[in-house]
Amino acid sequence: MKLVAVSGTILGSKTSASLTQLLEVIKKHNPEIDVELIDLKDYKLEFVDGRPSSDYNEDTQTLIHKIMEADAYVIGSPVFQASIPGTLKNLFDSLSPNTFKNKVVGIVMNGGSERHSLVLEYQLKPILNYFKAYIPSSNVFLHTSDFDAENHIQDPEMVKRLTTLADEIVFMAKQLKQ
Repeated sequence: MKLVAVSGTILGSKTSASLTQLLEVIKKHNPEIDVELIDLKDYKLEFVDGRPSSDYNEDTQTLIHKIMEADAYVIGSPVFQASIPGTLKNLFDSLSPNTFKNKVVGIVMNGGSERHSLVLEYQLKPILNYFKAYIPSSNVFLHTSDFDAENHIQDPEMVKRLTTLADEIVFMAKQLKQ
């Protein structure tokens, strides 16, 4: 099974750090699962304007291909201006509406206000519903204060929540593969 975590921003490091921590839990509990972190800051994703995917640059085509081939996902996103970053929305715009059909897509978001957790419920979940994804119930919102100076999540409750999400994603994905 291939699980891809997408850090949906080109700014900051908290999102990719939280996804890395979650992927470490998955690998520890399920060493047979192939995991990959896709950090959008490492790619030159072109602005999607309706062209066929074959007309975009190599990085854009690589991203689409990697995402299409995965069996399960975690979408990581900070909250900017009470919304998901434009880079993440642009990535979604590059994907087929059936990309996540009958696949599990977990969510890890981070923001500077507890109210930003509503972005997960009212913006990201509806997008993933459009893509026909199965969304776990234990998605995680992290406040800026949950990170230490090196962007590790130290709060035992938040570490437990990440572990619960990791286990739920793997359980659901395995059930769907049967």
